[in-house]
Amino acid sequence: MRALVAAAIGLAAALALVFTLSAVGSPPGETSPKPLLTTVPGPKQ
Repeated sequence: MRALVAAAIGLAAALALVFTLSAVGSPPGETSPKPLLTTVPGPKQ
């Protein structure tokens, strides 16, 4: 029974955190126009 209560408390805390972050929203700003490198650049030819 204690495990069930602990799981319910943990789930409620996680949901509260998710709802709080979604209510706050993303910070203002814009993304960089330069793409991120996904591979290591090779030697220049």
